[in-house]
Amino acid sequence: MLELYPDHCQVVKEALQGEKTIDERTYASIEALDDRLQRVRKLGEKFSKIEFSPAVKNLMTRPSKLAVG
Repeated sequence: MLELYPDHCQVVKEALQGEKTIDERTYASIEALDDRLQRVRKLGEKFSKIEFSPAVKNLMTRPSKLAVG
């Protein structure tokens, strides 16, 4: 499934590895991947325990900085 959506995965991977800054694109990618994960979980019990890595979970709990102006 990851091959179908390489951009979102790549954005999050690069942010976690420090290759790019964590920005609104990172959070948008996490949100898109979370939507997809929720749909996968609904496919059946064997998928219900799939979750993000601790690093992604930590990133999800960080407040995002939005520029207002």
